[in-house]
Amino acid sequence: MEFIKVVKERYSCRSYDGRAVEPDALAEILEAGRLAPTAKNLQEQRIYVVESAEGLAKIDELTRCRYNAGTVLIVAFDKSNVFTYPGGKRDSGIEDASIVTTHMMLAAKNVGVDSTWLNLIDPDKVKAAFNLPENEEVLCLLNLGYADENAEPSQNHSSRKPIAETVERI
Repeated sequence: MEFIKVVKERYSCRSYDGRAVEPDALAEILEAGRLAPTAKNLQEQRIYVVESAEGLAKIDELTRCRYNAGTVLIVAFDKSNVFTYPGGKRDSGIEDASIVTTHMMLAAKNVGVDSTWLNLIDPDKVKAAFNLPENEEVLCLLNLGYADENAEPSQNHSSRKPIAETVERI
C-alpha cells in the first residue's frame, strides 16, 4: 500500500471479530517494530504477544478497551537501557517505545490488520498481572486484529486542524 494511504486509512478500531492475527502478518508487524529507530539504537523496547484465552482474560480484567481483539501486544521498555538527555530531566524510554508502537500500527494497516493504541490502563497493574521484569515499564497495549462488520472510525477521526495551525516556519 502507498504510505500516505496507509496513514490516511488507519483508524482506532473499537470492534473486532475476535480472530488472532495471522502468523505471517504478525511477524511483519513485529519486524516493523524491531526496525524502528531508538535513541542511540539502544532498542530498549520489549513486546509481549498476548493471544491465549488466559492472557486475553487478564487483559479484560485490566481494561474495558480490548474490544474483542484476538491479539494484544504489551509494549514496554527496559528502564535500565535508555538514553538520558543532557540536563538529566528526560530519557528516551517513552518516546522510543512510542515510535516502535507507531511503526507497528502502520505496518498492521499495511498488511490488512486493524489496531487500537490503548492507554486506558494502569501500567503497574499490567506489569504485575503478566509478571514482567522489575526493570521494565509498560507504555501501552496495542490491540491487533480484524474489524468486525460494525467497525468504523470514530466521528472525529478525520477532524484535523489545518497544517498552518500546527506547523510554523522559524
